[in-house]
Amino acid sequence: MFYAGIRKEDWHRSLEKLLTTYDIFVPVKDEFSLDYEPFRPDQAERIVYNTPKPATPLKNFFLPVRENVTSSRAGSKPRIIIGVPNCDIEALMLLDEIYLDEVFADPWYRSRRNNTILVASDCYTVNDHCHCLSYGVKPWSMAHADMAILAEGDQIFLRVMSETGREIAEQLTDIYSVDDAAADSYAEKRHSEAEELLTALNAGLPDYTATGEIIQKAGDQIWEKYAAKCVSCGACTTICPTCSCFLLIDKPDFEKVKQMDACQYPGFERVAGGEDALFELHRRFRNRYMCKYVWRPQKFNSLACTGCGRCIEACIGKINKNELFMELT
Repeated sequence: MFYAGIRKEDWHRSLEKLLTTYDIFVPVKDEFSLDYEPFRPDQAERIVYNTPKPATPLKNFFLPVRENVTSSRAGSKPRIIIGVPNCDIEALMLLDEIYLDEVFADPWYRSRRNNTILVASDCYTVNDHCHCLSYGVKPWSMAHADMAILAEGDQIFLRVMSETGREIAEQLTDIYSVDDAAADSYAEKRHSEAEELLTALNAGLPDYTATGEIIQKAGDQIWEKYAAKCVSCGACTTICPTCSCFLLIDKPDFEKVKQMDACQYPGFERVAGGEDALFELHRRFRNRYMCKYVWRPQKFNSLACTGCGRCIEACIGKINKNELFMELT
């Protein structure tokens, strides 16, 4: 790992040059939100770095909402996704465990994964519902991405973390060497500031393991209370960077369509005979938390919730899972 520097103007010029080889996505801020958009040189001034977090989770680049998994498809250009927060980088580790399983690997997921270069973005600030640190996830990336970006005025510092990252760095225009000790000092200052904000924001919130323990002990009353505001829209699961349940739909001519599903939808667990273990709303509601904090930790090594807070922000019923957990402690 090492640091390199580049002026923003040269960075944007370099991205324009890379467009001949790569599809590039960058975090763009508008009056409504921050989200990924294809890089356009004439819109470079709208790119925002080190600010949490794009509305779209990283998983959407690897798991389309709907795709035909039996049709042939033409090869696509490799892509660079810039400005990924570490909560999404860590969430991708769980998806890798599921979809890159040695025995049952998903070839389409694997192809997209191998075809993607990830440039993380260290978070300088936090959103109201960010709680990554409570679950042991730092608001910056030191692994699993190819590079990380730190912007300061009209300068950009790049933390190069992989051989692929090094290859991309070598293609940048007018990149210059940076003293690693000085860059580390600057990064540590920013990291410390973000950690202090997160610690103050989430004082008293139980950690990942403790959350699983209190959920298992909770009775129906708490689930009925919070589920009373749930409308079964599925926003919390579809926006989550780790949720990945899907249906496999048979179509004519032996086609199969993979359609993303959500455990909060009515009928999610209904079987052919009509039985449905999650027919009652509060049981569907509880199911999601049991999956994230109890069942998945038993099966996988990666976190099933990385504290991004998108589910809280997307909820039509204004349900705050952290308030639920605090009430249980």
